[in-house]
Amino acid sequence: MAVRVLVVDDHALIREGLIKILSVEPGIAVVGEAANGREAVEFVRRQPIDVVLLDISMPEMNGIEACREIKRLRPETAVVALTIHDEEEYLFEMIRAGVSGYVLKDMSADKLVETIYGVARGESFIPPRLTAKVFQEFNRLAARSNPDGLTEREVEVLRLVAAGASNREIASKLFISEKTVKNHLSNIFQKIGVTDRTQAALYAIKQRLVEL
Repeated sequence: MAVRVLVVDDHALIREGLIKILSVEPGIAVVGEAANGREAVEFVRRQPIDVVLLDISMPEMNGIEACREIKRLRPETAVVALTIHDEEEYLFEMIRAGVSGYVLKDMSADKLVETIYGVARGESFIPPRLTAKVFQEFNRLAARSNPDGLTEREVEVLRLVAAGASNREIASKLFISEKTVKNHLSNIFQKIGVTDRTQAALYAIKQRLVEL
């Protein structure tokens, strides 16, 4: 079956152009169009859509809000943001809203068609020039969740220390030797600037690595 696509943009000329491009593709069926996010949500509420091609900056309801609501109504529907914005704030907001693809309006028609087929198969797409921003954000969040450069294993050990586990218990739970536990603790103490387990436990609580 053809991929059912809804085209959403507040500019009629852009909608018409997109529909003409997609209509010549035998594997794609444009089943509707909308001029703003609210119209798009209502359309999706009435009938299932495979892919929503969605502008971000629109009146009444913008693309971020519309994407969030569309994914709530029909989680199986893939949303592709089609926009002029390459600022990371828009990209991250759309990713949080559940977008499957983020494409810029200067991309080629062939690449747009390829993206629609891809997200319909469950794939995701971000332009190569924006990929670095995604990795930078991922690394920033990882650094925040693992403060002071702690590795994932060190965080696990620290959480168990805060829970009152002995070296032997930590070794048993993590399937490592007691010597390895001691090495981890030595590294942890050095990284977070403490000298004993009590201080390490207090650090873990302060950093919200454990729940009281």
